[in-house]
Amino acid sequence: MTIRFTDGTTFSIPEDELRWRFTTSGGPGGQHANRSATAVEVFWDPAASHALTDEQREKVSAAVGDEVSATASESRSQWRNRQMARRRLVEKVQQALAPPPPPRRPTKPSRAAKRRRLDSKRRHSQKKRHRRRPEVD
Repeated sequence: MTIRFTDGTTFSIPEDELRWRFTTSGGPGGQHANRSATAVEVFWDPAASHALTDEQREKVSAAVGDEVSATASESRSQWRNRQMARRRLVEKVQQALAPPPPPRRPTKPSRAAKRRRLDSKRRHSQKKRHRRRPEVD
């Protein structure tokens, strides 16, 4: 299973490092759903993997824990569910290894935004003022 990153780098998780579990999936389907093990769970232990560097291993473990898992049971086909579970596992690893987003730079509200906010407050205040009981002089 090959994982591609946005910077163009790739690495592969060997198939023998993946652990699969197949169970019956719920939902409609009658006898096929009750007797066929089409739901799929895939597990991968990044700490024991030879595909990652030490730095990547720590990143993945910190982000998703000791074991990365993904499940799929949407399809009636075990093969399709395997593909979906594999894709979800790849997405989790990609997210864990992705660089953090740049820090947010705080900005001040624009002059027009301040004016709109104050106009809105003024209109709201007038609406409330008009609802009051009239003052008798």
